[in-house]
Amino acid sequence: MIAVLSPAKTLDYETPLPPLTPTAPRFAAEATTLAHAAAHLTQKKLAELMHISPALAKLNADRFRDFDTLPERPALFAFAGDVYTGLDAKTLEAAAVDYAQDHVRLLSGLYGLLRPLDTMRPYRLEMGTRWAPRHKKLTDWWGDRIARLLADDVEAEGSGTILNLASQEYWAAADGKLPASIRIVSFDFREGEAQKFVSFHAKKARGMAARWLVEHRIDDIEGMKGFDTDGYAYDAAGSTDAQWRFVRR
Repeated sequence: MIAVLSPAKTLDYETPLPPLTPTAPRFAAEATTLAHAAAHLTQKKLAELMHISPALAKLNADRFRDFDTLPERPALFAFAGDVYTGLDAKTLEAAAVDYAQDHVRLLSGLYGLLRPLDTMRPYRLEMGTRWAPRHKKLTDWWGDRIARLLADDVEAEGSGTILNLASQEYWAAADGKLPASIRIVSFDFREGEAQKFVSFHAKKARGMAARWLVEHRIDDIEGMKGFDTDGYAYDAAGSTDAQWRFVRR
């Protein structure tokens, strides 16, 4: 099984890294192409496209301009948003990080599909951005390349199963483009007796589920029904074959 996560807007390039062996992103050339193209966008245009403040627009314009010289960091330790708070990679044992390298994938607007130890430069480019070189939106620019690489990874891993822990925005890069033979299971996280959906809690829970997977070395999707971090429990009545519900009461 391979679990798929969204990236994060918040980045961490300061926290010391544990001993590890970084790997090269497989879409490095594509990332460079996109970054160089984005470097031609004005700060005003970036602010409009990304719905960000002038200060953030300047930060990201500078990043695209200087992309080739920016520091690199393994993706699992570079992303620092809500999902990655739940995953808490800095406290994982080395064996769990190694397992993640083979069983977790991170979707990215700039890098397409990252393994946890693939290095990345700081950037911000959401998959839903309605801009791309010679295309109207980023998902059109990527086409089926992300899905094909993900399918190859699933075939190499051998289970034929994807655990979709990504947001709808990022899953759109693979949705409908994967072989029908691959089983896809999504998780739906809910809160309380009313089973309300709370975005912040759901994002963190996605990271916690990925952590539970790599800590317990789960290789069969059925084993994920045991996920119980922070009080979550599998709810059979609220689940279907394709979407499993976990409720924290």
